[in-house]
Amino acid sequence: MSRNAIAAPRGAEAVPENAPADPAHRRRWWILLVISLSMLMGVLDGTIVNIALPSAQHALGFSDADRQWVVTAYALAFGSLLLLGGRIADLMGQKVTFLVGLAGFAAASMGGGAANGFAVLVVARAVQGLFAALLAPSALSILMTTFTSPRERAKAFTVAGSIAGAGGAIGLILGGVLTQYLDWRWTMYVNVVFAGVAFVGGAALLDRAPRDPSARLDVLGTLLVSVGLFCLVYGFSKAETHGWGAPATWGTLTAGALLVAFFVWWQTRAAYPLLPLRVLLDRNRGASFVALFITGAGMFGVFLFLTYYLQQSLGYSALKTGFAFLPMIVASSFASAVANNVLVRRIGPKPVVPLGMAVAAAGLVWMTTLDLRSAYVTQVLPQLVLVGVGLGTVIAPAMSLATSGVAAADAGVASAAVNTVQQVGGSIGVALLSTMASDAATHYLSGRDPRDPAVLARAGLESYSTAYWWSAAVFVVGLFATVLLYRRGVPRHDESDAPVMHM
Repeated sequence: MSRNAIAAPRGAEAVPENAPADPAHRRRWWILLVISLSMLMGVLDGTIVNIALPSAQHALGFSDADRQWVVTAYALAFGSLLLLGGRIADLMGQKVTFLVGLAGFAAASMGGGAANGFAVLVVARAVQGLFAALLAPSALSILMTTFTSPRERAKAFTVAGSIAGAGGAIGLILGGVLTQYLDWRWTMYVNVVFAGVAFVGGAALLDRAPRDPSARLDVLGTLLVSVGLFCLVYGFSKAETHGWGAPATWGTLTAGALLVAFFVWWQTRAAYPLLPLRVLLDRNRGASFVALFITGAGMFGVFLFLTYYLQQSLGYSALKTGFAFLPMIVASSFASAVANNVLVRRIGPKPVVPLGMAVAAAGLVWMTTLDLRSAYVTQVLPQLVLVGVGLGTVIAPAMSLATSGVAAADAGVASAAVNTVQQVGGSIGVALLSTMASDAATHYLSGRDPRDPAVLARAGLESYSTAYWWSAAVFVVGLFATVLLYRRGVPRHDESDAPVMHM
């Protein structure tokens, strides 16, 4: 399951914070509906695809080693190109970028739904991610320039955020319904309906905003970070089939690390940096970016492997799997509200975020006890709720603090960076966990009859259990990292900070 952060490009924040709302602008609430629909589509896509993935794998016949790329291709393209998407919105204008993003996302969804093989599906998912990177920043920048009154803007963000936030739960159920009663392909086709309605509404309601003439594209920075992140994820995925000692593994990992390091250096020299490092240098913000990266790495793996466990080991239908995940979503939402609105405001993030890491790790360790006869209510539900509480306790405060205190000129890039670290963390996490899970299954099958269904079922359990252990280890690393990095005390909030919203 993917959680998308909608980011505005720099330049969209230039609207005066205290500018009066235009009462004649009667279209603004209809525009809010259009933008909310596009946000809902983005969130739905991630959860729907996770639920449908086992059915898609069975239909197209791709291997367990390859299945990670259906998730990773989207996350990597979206995460690595989101910062670029914000700059393109500056160069092309919000309306054009928004409509191009919708049209491209719909076309890629059609291609994915019609895929006749694994390669076509993965390419379609990557193209979806590319156009989502255009759609996301332009969507929020439209909200920010449409609602110029602070009070109305806050109301608009609340409405859009609530609709998008519900998308995770809706996607679980909708994905199950479409997969079980129609076909897994409809989990891709349904995006065309959402995108089509939003496109018609956007074309009719939105005005073309003037481009920012000062905007420039950091071409070198874009190439460095995109290729570098791809090499890192590709290297981790190659470890599954080639081993850690193969040149295809360590060579691409080394190249990726060097390119990312060069990107960081270049951002200190570039005239128009893709990611100004001042956004990351505040201690609480830096700690929050680390927390979000680690949470993405652990969280994406949980959804992927638990989906396969429920459907393949316990025999759940796609719809039943969707309902099975709902308590985790509810627990995460409740914990998010308590952690961000009560705990952090009273005691600060230093004890709260590490506590969430510890709770998530404990839930994952508990998941390693799941077997082929585990009852949902007594042996699956408690772990799901515990992991959900842990994730909510980490994600909401980290997202809030990652953009707290950011100047208006940097609000868009800070929001984009939040989503980037989550998506890239998820890409690396899925690749790493898939490698460890595959190694565990191979080791278990060594010396056993792979044609025996009971042996195969047990090998699957071994792979899932290994993934849970490694996910728990990731959260333990996050626990120690956030304990060391966060400042003590309650953070100060500046009411003049630029507003940001995450999904």
